Amino acid sequence: MKPGELRERSPQELRGDLKKLRQQLFQLQFQWQSEENPDTSHRTKIKRDIARILTILRQNEPARSASQAR
Repeated sequence: MKPGELRERSPQELRGDLKKLRQQLFQLQFQWQSEENPDTSHRTKIKRDIARILTILRQNEPARSASQAR
């Protein structure tokens, strides 16, 4: 996922995507341990997507809290 695409989404959509990615990562960890899927590049991509989503969610928090304080 590209950061520009993620910024266009609502926080609810981002949280849904985050939940799906965490489930995928959990499943990949089991596959990796049982050596069904030795390819670690997919796991790395999922971790980076999770980090991107969390960063965008955190960047949006101060903007929302500042607008609520007014």
